[in-house]
Amino acid sequence: MEKTDKAEFVYEYTRRRREFGRQTLFEDKNAELSVSIPSDPSMYKHYILRNPVNVSVENTKSMSEHWVNSVRAEYTSSGVNHVEGGWPKDININDPEATQRYRRKIEKDDAYIHAVMHLGHSMEHNILQNNAVDMYQIYYSELPSIPPVERSSCHTVNVYREPGTNRRPIRSLSWQQEGARLASAHADICFTRNSRSLQLSYIWDIENANAPELTITPPQPLLDLQYNPRDQHILVGGLMNGQVGCWDMRRGGEVIALCPPHVAHRELTRNVLFINSKTGAEFFSASPDGVVKWWDTRNMSEPTDFMIIDPVKSNNDTQSVENALGISALEYEPTIPTRFMIGTETGLVVGGNRKGKTPLEKLPSKYEAHLGPVYSLQRNPTFLKNFLTVGDWTARVWSEDCRESSILWTHPHKTKLTDGAWNPIRFSLMLVCQWDGCLSCWDLLRRRAAPVVTAQLCDEPLLRVRPHEGGLLVACGSSKGTVYLAELSENLGTADKNDKQLLTHILERENKRERILEARMRELRLKMRQDRDVGHTEGDSAPTDKDLEEAANEYLLMVQQLQEQQNNQDLG
Repeated sequence: MEKTDKAEFVYEYTRRRREFGRQTLFEDKNAELSVSIPSDPSMYKHYILRNPVNVSVENTKSMSEHWVNSVRAEYTSSGVNHVEGGWPKDININDPEATQRYRRKIEKDDAYIHAVMHLGHSMEHNILQNNAVDMYQIYYSELPSIPPVERSSCHTVNVYREPGTNRRPIRSLSWQQEGARLASAHADICFTRNSRSLQLSYIWDIENANAPELTITPPQPLLDLQYNPRDQHILVGGLMNGQVGCWDMRRGGEVIALCPPHVAHRELTRNVLFINSKTGAEFFSASPDGVVKWWDTRNMSEPTDFMIIDPVKSNNDTQSVENALGISALEYEPTIPTRFMIGTETGLVVGGNRKGKTPLEKLPSKYEAHLGPVYSLQRNPTFLKNFLTVGDWTARVWSEDCRESSILWTHPHKTKLTDGAWNPIRFSLMLVCQWDGCLSCWDLLRRRAAPVVTAQLCDEPLLRVRPHEGGLLVACGSSKGTVYLAELSENLGTADKNDKQLLTHILERENKRERILEARMRELRLKMRQDRDVGHTEGDSAPTDKDLEEAANEYLLMVQQLQEQQNNQDLG
């Protein structure tokens, strides 16, 4: 192989040899002025404070790579099979005669005799202990086991999406009685209360989330759809134009009975509920027009009864539809067949009695629950005197004995609360859905200041929540027409034997506290009214002619004195 020559570039520095290693010499000198720039006061006028100042900063993560080489430790496992005691090396343990001779030799040794005499006392003590105590007996087996640590959770089991691309908000959810079906009503309504899309609703089988089992085709969008608790194939619904209809799942999704328009509500039918009747075919409906109407599915030509929700102060006052309160929520408890409760758009909760004769008997109670509309209203399934309301960013628990304020309430949330319900099995658990897509579980027995579990089910707002009668499953409907089926943990869906007694003590204590506060407030209001009446009696009497004459003379005298003072000053 041939080698190629490379050009070399060399630069030489030349220095005399005598300059190498010369000693450094320093000398003292006075200060010298190199540069002098005098201040210019005229430049102060051009000075501007710059705020803000743009400064470049490198804001990146500092990353480094580090390698360490360490010596790997190697471990081995070893053991010894110790079957026979320790013997000298010259003794063969397999020879019985050799081992016997060695034993006799050791037994004659004085050290062996001394060791046996010394250890005999402790060995005798241990033998006596073993004979007194049964080592194989399991003690304390009758004591109850320690309960496990509770781990509350809530997770999504299945998701049911509305078919098609035009997703509409869910207006109501209803579980089939003792079944595995779920009815969802969808409606997209603008500000003028006109439908902006389809008017279909669906029946879902919770085992199949791919497609709905049945499609309900009403003549108008459905705002509420409820199952008949006695007949699992019959449903009733409230339409947007104020009508109510009936459907039979065995006959498809077409309506089988529809009330005429001239007897329907004047506004949209927001709520429908079945009532406890002998036939099992009666239900009632409510609307923002302020009228509650009772119907029979066997004859929908006209309502069987109606009631105007216009609370009056006396029986002599006349109820009118013009003054009726718009209804936003409806509640009915089957164990109290003649009574019901309604939530209004003005924040009131009004108790109703269908068998009342006079206006005061029909609407016997009224509660100022919220500042805005009452979105949800439901009685506790075990403590019927207590009911839950949701509105104006809070959820409140009320008692029928305290009408001025609630006995329990949540803190105001940052997002709007849209619906709430009690768990039918664990009666101390409140389920509240929020506008940010969260489902909050409030347990009054565990913690009242904050929810025990808050699950983020979706990003869109949740509008409706309905728990299953089993207590573990919860259905939530969103603003995009999606139904989320969530499952609660075992401790949130079951009740213990002492839960009812504990919750009774809590509700009685809070009820007693509110009654004491109400009595104190009545005393203060009565005292203020009496003081105001006494003040009017003493100081607000009508002036007489004599009083007016004295006031006029006093005024003229003061004017005359002021004129005399002014004249004296002018003369002086």
